[in-house]
Amino acid sequence: MKWFTTFGQVEVVEQVLRLGRRGVELRPFCQRAGVQPRSYSRPLQRVLTDFGAEASFARAAERVKEHYRIEVPVSAVRKQTLAHGRKMSGLWFKHPGPAPGQIITEMDGSMVPVMQPGKGPDGRKGKTLLWREARLCLARGVEQPHGFYGATMGTADIAAGVWRETALQAGLHDKAFVHGVGDGAPWIVDKFGENFGQQGRYLIDYYHVSEYLAAAAPTVAAKGKEHHWRQRQQGRLLNNQSAKVLRSMEPHQEAAGAAETPVRDACRYLNERQNHLDYAAARHHKLPIGSGEIESGHRHVIQHRLKLAGAWWKEINLEPMLQLRVARANRHWAAYWSNAKN
Repeated sequence: MKWFTTFGQVEVVEQVLRLGRRGVELRPFCQRAGVQPRSYSRPLQRVLTDFGAEASFARAAERVKEHYRIEVPVSAVRKQTLAHGRKMSGLWFKHPGPAPGQIITEMDGSMVPVMQPGKGPDGRKGKTLLWREARLCLARGVEQPHGFYGATMGTADIAAGVWRETALQAGLHDKAFVHGVGDGAPWIVDKFGENFGQQGRYLIDYYHVSEYLAAAAPTVAAKGKEHHWRQRQQGRLLNNQSAKVLRSMEPHQEAAGAAETPVRDACRYLNERQNHLDYAAARHHKLPIGSGEIESGHRHVIQHRLKLAGAWWKEINLEPMLQLRVARANRHWAAYWSNAKN
């Protein structure tokens, strides 16, 4: 019997029994020791998954050899990493500490590279490369130093369910006020309303609105005054004076058929989101007006591993890798490995 461990390959000569000439094979040593032939010990599984969660599977195999002086095939790193990623799907832990009075939550999408293999024995021929949206959400109590993440490659409805579960992990309860902030994508605003509309308010990311103002400034303001005009409109936004911002831009809107319409786009964006521009209240309650936390989350939860240079993913492997990254970001790693059932 061969067994792979962090100390290298272990070989044991064992007695193999069989019930009858063609009956079931019995391996008493394996049953007593709780191991399977040619399997990997739990500590080694953790090592492979740990490295595979941070670097390409090939690089992970190199790191195992560097740190443990043992060689494992790249396929073993891939198999163990994705298998544990699937087990981590839906990993949930009760919120620690007292229930927060206010919850901050954000949701955003991030594009990841996907490869669909071609037909025939060599799937590399005729393969299709495309981009799919990974949806990432974050929730934390106002006083919590770290947020709880959730992610999915699923539909907007699935993402909404993950979003609420994430908020529950952060301590969501019936009397908590939920402060949402994001870029104002219609599907995100809609799902916030479905999940938290009765007990919260959604705010459009202030810096995202500012980008629209910056794009409109060269058309609206006199030459050399663009920066001053943009700052003045930003000040009006912070004081909930979006109507004045719109009045300053409306006379300068481009014709409907123009090739570029930055002023018209800015007016449309503000008009469609009037109910989500209450920056004065957010600042008064010392709540964030920007979605920097979720933007940072994209980088260290998703992009760090799923957008390696030259890497393309099969769709079936994206979800388990996302769950693996989320478990690490949520500090559930040690708790997962301490559970003997995993």
